[in-house]
Amino acid sequence: MPICFFFFATDLCEYPNMKIAVIGQSLFGQEVYKELRKDGHVIVGVFTIPDKDGKADPLATEAEKDGVPVFKFPRWRLKGNSIPEVVKQYKAVGAELNVLPFCSQFIPMEIINFPRHGSIIYHPSLLPRHRGASAINWTLIHGDKKGGFTVFWADDGLDTGPILLQRECDVEPDDTVNSIYNRFLFPEGVKGTVEAVRLIEVGKAPRITQPQEGATYEGIQKKENIDWNQSAEALHNWIRGNDKVPGAWAEVDGQKLTFYGSTLVDNDTPASGQSLEIPGACRPGLVTKQGLLLFGNDGKMLLVKNLQFEDGKMIPAAQYFRTGDSTAVELTEEEKVFAAEMRVVWKSILSNVPEIEDSTDFFKCGAASMDVVRLVEEVKLRANQLQLQNEDVYMATTFQEFVQMCVRKLRGEDGEDELVVDYVEKNVNNMSIRMPHQLFINGQFTDAEGGNTYQTINPTDGKPICEVSLAQVADVDCAVAAAKAAFEEGEWGKMNPRERGRLMYRLADLMEEHQEELATIEAIDSGAVYTLALKTHVGMSIQTFRYFAGWCDKIQGSTIPINQSRPNRNLTFTRREPVGVCAIVIPWNYPLMMLAWKTAACLAAGNTVVVKPAQVTPLTALKFAELTAKAGFPRGVVNILPGSGSSVGQRLSDHPDVRKLGFTGSTQIGKQIMKSCAVSNVKKVSLELGGKSPLIIFSDCDMDKAVRMGMSSVFFNKGENCIAAGRLFVEESIHDQFVHRVVEEVKKMKIGDPLDRSTDHGPQNHKAHLDKLVQYCETGVKEGARLLYGGKQVDRPGFFFEPAVFTDVQDNMYVAQEESFGPVMIISKFKDSDVDGVLKRANDTEYGLASGVFTRDISKALYVSERLEAGTVFINTYNKTDVAAPFGGFKQSGFGKDLGESTT
Repeated sequence: MPICFFFFATDLCEYPNMKIAVIGQSLFGQEVYKELRKDGHVIVGVFTIPDKDGKADPLATEAEKDGVPVFKFPRWRLKGNSIPEVVKQYKAVGAELNVLPFCSQFIPMEIINFPRHGSIIYHPSLLPRHRGASAINWTLIHGDKKGGFTVFWADDGLDTGPILLQRECDVEPDDTVNSIYNRFLFPEGVKGTVEAVRLIEVGKAPRITQPQEGATYEGIQKKENIDWNQSAEALHNWIRGNDKVPGAWAEVDGQKLTFYGSTLVDNDTPASGQSLEIPGACRPGLVTKQGLLLFGNDGKMLLVKNLQFEDGKMIPAAQYFRTGDSTAVELTEEEKVFAAEMRVVWKSILSNVPEIEDSTDFFKCGAASMDVVRLVEEVKLRANQLQLQNEDVYMATTFQEFVQMCVRKLRGEDGEDELVVDYVEKNVNNMSIRMPHQLFINGQFTDAEGGNTYQTINPTDGKPICEVSLAQVADVDCAVAAAKAAFEEGEWGKMNPRERGRLMYRLADLMEEHQEELATIEAIDSGAVYTLALKTHVGMSIQTFRYFAGWCDKIQGSTIPINQSRPNRNLTFTRREPVGVCAIVIPWNYPLMMLAWKTAACLAAGNTVVVKPAQVTPLTALKFAELTAKAGFPRGVVNILPGSGSSVGQRLSDHPDVRKLGFTGSTQIGKQIMKSCAVSNVKKVSLELGGKSPLIIFSDCDMDKAVRMGMSSVFFNKGENCIAAGRLFVEESIHDQFVHRVVEEVKKMKIGDPLDRSTDHGPQNHKAHLDKLVQYCETGVKEGARLLYGGKQVDRPGFFFEPAVFTDVQDNMYVAQEESFGPVMIISKFKDSDVDGVLKRANDTEYGLASGVFTRDISKALYVSERLEAGTVFINTYNKTDVAAPFGGFKQSGFGKDLGESTT
């Protein structure tokens, strides 16, 4: 062992941290520079490009901040010869290695060969394939299935030297230069370049001679006319290989039109649209709602999302025939203030422009892609409800167009199918929240049949929040018809799984952008403590959509070997397909999270949904509906119907076009739903019903954790928690100590306004539930259970309830058998070491949703967990659910699973 350490130390000492010159530019160069410094290397000089329009390159800015010498040479040689003064300044820094992470200048060999370790360069191609400055473009244009990057030793060819390190990735069918660069070439390229330096540092860097076979050099890609005499795939590859730079163009209506955002179309049936003649194309294109549909010489299709005119203006391809229709909107006083702020922002970015006029063009004044990013971020700072994409800036290049576009988005007037929302607006929680209150059917908010409404109540003060549309049976039929059409005939049914995933990721991003608003709505509508709503109600909802978005293109069947008569050459394979319209009936305790748990999986599989939120907590579901529209979900895919269970829920159970129903709620209602689903059309059903989850606490537990997690197991989310520990069994020898400590902790809980960040316990969800809890505790006392604390309504406005603690609870008592669904801790003791006895008592219930055990004895923990009859068993913890772990129960707690791969 000492010998091994000796040789390892010698290796490191031979190549200590080096003196490095970084020659390059851009964010890529900046990131490599930062990582090299983290590794302990001394950056003796940064050599980058001169400032542009008074702005330094990001690499230069970073190095200057650290006090590293920065050199900004316009050129390194003149008329083929090195510039002596430039060479002199470079050599003076004394570099031992040159690192060229991203370099657009030609560096003389006198510089390349000067350091004792030479020079290494990053190249965005799997050399020797696709050499040259346009390597990424050609990877896509050639339709390569694999891409990647190389770090190689520089020689006089600059991209023909020996290979040091390579990394590869799959090229996705719809990758563009930007997407493959941002997804892999940039982040992994930074890591790879730094790893190459580490290999040099320890003397293990290889020098693999590049083979000649397979080497290409297509030259710098220039903006060229599209050759239409190709297959759809070749046209798609050409367009995406030129997107965003330099762009692929064709002459249309006498002007050059550049095409961006190409995707291949799987469906062989063209959509309806307006014909567009394209000279040289095998047939006219079609301007559809989705974009410009183009045809290859093989009859297959591709769809182009955006078009750019010769003057630089970019538009959605779907709006080609409506480019002259838009009229300027009259700005309100508030919008004029916003426009003035934007003028200041433009001036700060376009510092070389004396005055920002309405006609000032962002790009013609020298703005680059990084300036687009900065502009979008500045807008977010000033108007967080305005969600701009980089694409939007390219489509509104003059200041007037930009302001008009922003205003239309703020008003919700952008897009072909504009979403009209009649908001209820409130200033609460130090923010302005805007809440839809109508039904959401077929992509539009609409009143219920007959204009029926009801009031949703704020449990904090018992006062109405707003009027909400009350869905009728006729509305259910409309929503189901819309969902069915979207599945069978609409864009959703034809969409490839990866595109579905992109929409779901976009929805999750929008939910995250609106998370404070969603959490505030949840707090005032359901009584959830704001901090918990932000982390769990909303936070886990976002996680759920991101998790299932990743599953969209990974839902696979299988091949099955079979024995059959001769010849034995039969193949059987299975496919997993969506069922169609899914109805989802969700409870009031986690209004948004339960919606997410069930809806995300349905959408990932390609189904459409009709959701009935709980009548008392509809508002986050309706806000969710708005975000699905903003995310770009096609009409009819998501429909939201606030209403009563007896009419809306029953009609969904009975409806012949609903193919699956998911329900979370009481066992009694679950039984009725199951019966209706069977009688109607034998639709699939999954049920998450009542619970009376046992928690067994043994004397050898970690007492601090048992008390802390025992409190959480009962009082989490005000006890309105389907897996709440409905009954605690505490071993006799620690029973009194445990009870004493629990009561002391309960007394410390602050009951109050859920928007107050110091509140532990908000109001119960609604008045009827509060009354039920009071009655539940009165029943427990009448039966002889000992009420140690709480159990009554708090004397203040709203639906506040004092958390209760019962002891001396016998197995035959009502409170020992029935679920409270509230902050009521039911404690029973069991004899020391009577493991099998307490197991029998814990399992003596018709419910089987969750359970728990606390013990330091792992053998005991495993023995007990194997024998507890519950879908989830927590060991030395509680309430730790995760989107990747399946969740569900059995017995009268229902069947089927939410979350995880095994979602049913």
